[in-house]
Amino acid sequence: MLKIKRKSLLYKSGVEYADYCINHVEGCSHGCKFPCYAMMMKKRCGIIKDYQDWIKPKIVENALELLDKEIPKLKHKIEVVHLCFTTDPFMYGQKEVCDLTLKIIEKLNRNGIRCTVLTKGIYPKELINTKKYSPENEYAITLVSLNENFKRNFEPYTAPYEQRVKALKYLHDHDLKTWISMEPYPTPNLVKQNLKQILEKIKFVDKIIFGKLNYNVEVSKCWNNIKFYEECANTVIKFCNKNTTGYHIKYGTQKQDDKQTEKILIKPVLQTINIFDYQPMKLDKRNVVC
Repeated sequence: MLKIKRKSLLYKSGVEYADYCINHVEGCSHGCKFPCYAMMMKKRCGIIKDYQDWIKPKIVENALELLDKEIPKLKHKIEVVHLCFTTDPFMYGQKEVCDLTLKIIEKLNRNGIRCTVLTKGIYPKELINTKKYSPENEYAITLVSLNENFKRNFEPYTAPYEQRVKALKYLHDHDLKTWISMEPYPTPNLVKQNLKQILEKIKFVDKIIFGKLNYNVEVSKCWNNIKFYEECANTVIKFCNKNTTGYHIKYGTQKQDDKQTEKILIKPVLQTINIFDYQPMKLDKRNVVC
């Protein structure tokens, strides 16, 4: 794998997913085509040239050394560290990335810093070792469909949906905190599917974040897409209330945003309530979700 060096790694974020963040890889071999906002921003900033450049990830070879310098300076300020906003920490089929991610999580946890993690890959089973990794970590997968034809078109090199869910369920079954990012959720003209069936598939998780698909012209072509997302959001809310699952509907998905569910991912999981608090997203080339 190609390698790069950076001058810093930990950075303060204003988005809802975390307090501090780490992106220890440049690019992502998953090659998502929603389009990927992270890729769009990196291209706009001149960091990558094109799609082919983006899907050839470059690992930050001095990541652990940077953490050794930064953690002592910042750990008293950090509530939680999120992995990752502009790449995938457990990139499917990329062992070098996964191995580095495990070392990063272990190092942060050893210093009393808990992590939230989001992937379209497969979680390693060793994460259940709570002597090595904190039981306060929270693990999530992105899941917007169960249709593998849709995955081939929009998430071509990611892990199969069933394998993602199975790996997350394994962590849940070992008493670890789990959640789902159901964003960007596609409109019916992109894939016909039953939202309730997807929700039933992941009803074991502690919380769900649901959001619309942006930056795709096909969404605007979907008849009454505003009503569609309003109904989807209501379906998610009803499901979560019924199952005492935490939730947040991303801003702009509904006609009226509910700010009482902010900060859902910064605060530790609370399985019996749905009231959290988070900061609205600030546009930052480091803070984009892929």
